[in-house]
Amino acid sequence: MLQITPEERAALELITEGRNRKELAASLDISESELDSRLAALFGRMGVKTETEAAAECLKRGLCECQRTARM
Repeated sequence: MLQITPEERAALELITEGRNRKELAASLDISESELDSRLAALFGRMGVKTETEAAAECLKRGLCECQRTARM
């Protein structure tokens, strides 16, 4: 099973809620470039390339739960 940190779980949950990168970085209190680095590493471990794929895998693997409806 994929092991993720609490920060990674928080990022994935925000992604499943439809948050954009600027919102993700602000919520995690990191720069957008740091967010990009962290997401690239996480996505590599997950075997995905996009935020949409990451959200789907997150829910499929039970790594996080979507608590709100994604924004359109």
